[in-house]
Amino acid sequence: MLLTGCLIFMCTMASIGTMYHKLYRVTNFQIIGEYSLWVSFDDGSSQTINFEPVLHGELWGALRDLTLFNQVRIDPIAKTLTWPNGADFDPETLRNWPEYAEELAERASQWAEMIV
Repeated sequence: MLLTGCLIFMCTMASIGTMYHKLYRVTNFQIIGEYSLWVSFDDGSSQTINFEPVLHGELWGALRDLTLFNQVRIDPIAKTLTWPNGADFDPETLRNWPEYAEELAERASQWAEMIV
């Protein structure tokens, strides 16, 4: 569907319901510290993201190994950040990280409790 020049698609998030969001593409990133990346997007915006609070659970928890975390790349097809273990994030989530960070950290802490 084309809407004002931007592709949009429908996604479902369990606690939020059905919503629409723009498709963003990650264009660049830099590792700026432990578990922290500066990420730029195709709309000219950027985010500095500290991933540490969400690195729990089977998939994202493995990224607490800094050697693995620092192997982050941009997926050539999905145009998002991805890691060798298959972990990735929706580019829209990355682009709007401040809107999602608290909820993601809450959920991640629950995943950590489930593993213990």
